[in-house]
Order: sequence, then structure tokens, then C-alpha cells
Amino acid sequence: MSDLSETCSRREFLQQGGYGFGSIALWHLLASEGRASVQSRLSIAPRAKNVIFLFMAGAPSHLDLFDPKPELTRRHRQRAPEHLLKGLNDPVVKASPTLFASPREFTPQGQCGTEFSDYLPHIGSVADEICLIRSMHTHTNVHDPAQMLFSCGNTQFGHPSMGSWVNYGLGSESRNLPGFVVMTSDSGHGICAGSNVWSSGFLPSQYRGVTFRSKGEPVLNVANPVGLSRADQRARLDAIREMNRLRFAGTGDPEINSRIESYEMAFRMQAAVPELIDLAGESKATRTMYGLDHEKTRPFGTNCLLARRMIERGVRFVQLAHSNWDHHSNLNVNLKVDCDMVDQGCAALIRDLKQRGLLDETLIVWGGEFGRTPMNEVRRGYTPGREGRDHHPYGFSTWAVGGGIRPGTVVGATDEFGYHAVRDRVHVHDLHATILHCLGVDHERLTYRYQGRDHRLTDVHGKVVGKMLA
Repeated sequence: MSDLSETCSRREFLQQGGYGFGSIALWHLLASEGRASVQSRLSIAPRAKNVIFLFMAGAPSHLDLFDPKPELTRRHRQRAPEHLLKGLNDPVVKASPTLFASPREFTPQGQCGTEFSDYLPHIGSVADEICLIRSMHTHTNVHDPAQMLFSCGNTQFGHPSMGSWVNYGLGSESRNLPGFVVMTSDSGHGICAGSNVWSSGFLPSQYRGVTFRSKGEPVLNVANPVGLSRADQRARLDAIREMNRLRFAGTGDPEINSRIESYEMAFRMQAAVPELIDLAGESKATRTMYGLDHEKTRPFGTNCLLARRMIERGVRFVQLAHSNWDHHSNLNVNLKVDCDMVDQGCAALIRDLKQRGLLDETLIVWGGEFGRTPMNEVRRGYTPGREGRDHHPYGFSTWAVGGGIRPGTVVGATDEFGYHAVRDRVHVHDLHATILHCLGVDHERLTYRYQGRDHRLTDVHGKVVGKMLA
């Protein structure tokens, strides 16, 4: 296997061996510092082929969107019970532990009757497709490490992102587009952890997320310079490829092979990307459904539509990031701004995939790195009507739709204040294990040897959440 893996890609090996995605019984991974070796199996029947990860960086408030708390409403502006404050190491919350009821109205949606906030009418309208997890928890309330954990399974920088792990383990079904694509909506806010949340970490760099821009040239430097023909570019790449092969034969450096693949992918993308981003062939009804007719909804809606087009063309993992959700003050106003930007696009993506017969094989995951406190924050002073919420890791919500997921259901619960996840608790590692399970991957066996240790997305943790599965 080691000799074969140096001369053809994993995808080519599987094709030559007569395997398709739906019938893969055995697959091999590259490990050991980039040298070939390994022993991993796809022992689970895959339900999903692709993933669309809707990453709401900054942490949306579960209490104002997904998790109604009547007791919190009854005790609005009262001091938080002592059992919530016991052992709490948060001076901001302790400074004024006053309960803050959500001003939002929650109503049951769909046949399932799951309650959603009035700020998410479009997402609520597809409630019967959604598995809502109300018992998420994590172990940090600082943005950078929490975003790393949610995206990469580890709070430290330098670890591969979820998309990189999936791309590494399964490869891409598209020859002309990357296996892992990242798009950010034009929200005016950056992601605290930056591009680290789509990094390939210690995996070969060919598995890194490729960013597509929403304005201007979609992929920087993908077009040929003026005066350089496609034939000239092909000849140039052939010469570079031969020099890289000679260099690899002498050094065995795996990054050389990654560079070869990157050059070849860029060449193929020159033809594929313009067709991908050309939305002229989409119907007016489709463009309207995604919100492309309005400035407020257009950036995220366009990315959602492009995500569907990428999935149709075989891209394995698409990550859409929206980064406005850190609402320390003026929550009632700012939360609506962000919900209005993403709500319509998210629901349109679900409807569009379903009507095209793609939802059963596409897994959509929506969530941020943690939740928000049931107490109002006083960091910027207390003004009634302009309250905010602080960071909160002990209980929050996320949701999933599509391939392998049980629709129209709620998993877990927080306590009466939305403070602690208390029933069917789901850690971020458990969510990752479940995502991989839906793709047919045993999270304990998708490993890569680095610095003398077999690493994995779920580290040494994680269990599949059976109640999420169809």
C-alpha cells in the first residue's frame, strides 16, 4: 500500500479497486508524518455524502432563539439562585447575577411542535426537518479556543479542522473543485480564531479549506496573467511537476506532493470556478427563495446557494461562516440584525436540497462555539432594554438536518434557567463523533500519526449521539 499511495491518490485507488462511495468496504489513510501507512476502516454504512457546516461564530444566544424558559421569565430581574453561582469563576457574571428573561416570543412550529423564536421564522418553518440539540456543552468560554474546539476538536492552534479531517478521510467526489471550501458572509466582523478554523493543521496542506470570496475574484490568483494561454500554463505546470517529482524522490517530503496537487487543482479550478459562481442559470424563484433580491440577505443567501451548487458538483465539505453573534449589549436589536441576515438563507438551503433529492445525502450542521448567560451582563453598564448576555459554555443549542439525522426532534434539555445541560448532554466531541458516523466513519479510527501519537478529530473523547440518528 505504501508504494501505491505514492503514485496515485486515495480516490484513484478506490476507483481502480472498484469501490464507489456507497459501497466502500475498506479504505486506507496516509499517516506517520506524511509517509504511507495505516489501518482504518469504513465499517459504518454512510448516510451522508457531504457536509455543510453553518458556523455562527461569536455564539448566538440559545435562550433567545431555541430554548424558551418560562421560569426565567417568571423570575426576571431577580438574583440568580446560589446553586447557579456556586463555584462559578466569572467575575463579570458575579458582579451582578441578575436573571434576564428573553424578550422573544416562542411558538411551536410544524407537525413536530418544536418551539422556535420569532426571530427565526424561516428556520422555524422547516422545523419538521430539524434535529434541535438543546443540551450542548463545551469546556471553555473564550472565543478563540472555543472556536478552535468547535471546528477542530482541540482548543490549541495547529490542529486540523473538521473539514480537513473529512476531506482527508473521504476525499472529494469533484476532480475540478477542492474537497473543502470555506465562504464567509460580508458581516463586518472577523472570526476571532481566524483561518485556523479551516486549517489543515498537521495534515498535509492539500486538505486545508480553500476560501472563496463573496466579492471580486472568487479565488485569488486563480486566473492566468494577461498574455499567458491555457496551453502555456499547462506546459509550465508540467515542467514544475517534473521538478517536484525529482525533489520528492530525493527528500520524501510529503509537502512536495501537496504542492503538486495544489498546482493541478488550481489549473482545473480555472475552468470550473467561473461556471460554479455563475448564477444566471438559477431561476428567479430560487434566487428569491435564498434572499438574493435584498441587500440584507444577499451575502449569506448567495453563499448558501453556492454551497448547494458545490454539493451538486461533488465538494465534500462546505463551511459557511457568519461572525456577528457576540452580543454583550443591546441584544434585542443586534440579535435581530444577525437573524435577519441568515434566517432566510438557512431555510432556503434546506428546502432546495430537499426538493432536489439531495437532503438525504447532505448533512447540515448549524451552531456557534458556546451559548449566552441567563443573567444580563453589566460590563457596559445596565440600561433596561439594552441588556446583553455574556459567554456561556455549560449549556447551549445547535441543530442538524439531513443525511442520517432524525428530523423533527429535540435532543436533551437545559435546567429551568437554561444554565446547565442536564439531560442527554452532548459535548462538542460527541457532535463531531456523530457527524463522522453519518458519513460512515468511525471517529476512533480516523487517525493521523503526528509527533509520535495517533491524533483524531475527537481527541480521546466523543460518543455517537444515538438520539440524533434516524
